[in-house]
Amino acid sequence: MHVLLVEDDAPLAESISSAMRARGWRADVSARGEPVPASLMQDPYDALVLDIGLPGIDGLETLRRVRAQGSMLPVLMLTARDAIEDRVLGLERGADDYLVKPFALAELLARLHALVRRHEQRQSQTLELAQLRFDTVGRRAQIGDQPLHLSARECVVLQYLMLKTGQVVARDQLTGLIPDWAPGSSDNALELVMSRLRAKIEPAGVRLRTVRGLGYLLEATPAG
Repeated sequence: MHVLLVEDDAPLAESISSAMRARGWRADVSARGEPVPASLMQDPYDALVLDIGLPGIDGLETLRRVRAQGSMLPVLMLTARDAIEDRVLGLERGADDYLVKPFALAELLARLHALVRRHEQRQSQTLELAQLRFDTVGRRAQIGDQPLHLSARECVVLQYLMLKTGQVVARDQLTGLIPDWAPGSSDNALELVMSRLRAKIEPAGVRLRTVRGLGYLLEATPAG
């Protein structure tokens, strides 16, 4: 398992990362939140352990930026704050679990392992909408029993849209997920990807809508 640990308390970060390595996990450590979104785009991490009280941007803002770029990585937050409102805010920003300091290292490792296991189970499921099916393990789509041939970019976009069925997904969330997407690419470049995907999936009884000024919405085609 490959974990990114974001903790500015150096002795604590060393204790946690050493415990992870003793389990055979890979652990990378950062003392600040600013580099985290880029790091998650560059390396295939399995989980993020994120302290709230960081210098510069705090853990909550770091988490907001991570989720805004479309990352679905499991996130375990560490905090010295035991206030309910802080935990609620973290969960609303997309945290999967919380640990309040001080904590036992064994509990942190157990919670993290459980988060990753649940995430893998969710990712292994087949996503379905009307007659459209997407195998998230094999990265294959089909309409009914017929395979649907998609490009790598279309696969990434379709999987995320199906996970967010019925919700508006912002453009930058999608472009953040697409491999080799060039920064500064025009909206027309993304619209071309969406137009091609739209034409391929519409026969499945689904509709991919452009929500002007906001992003895209995937839903079942209304009856009638």
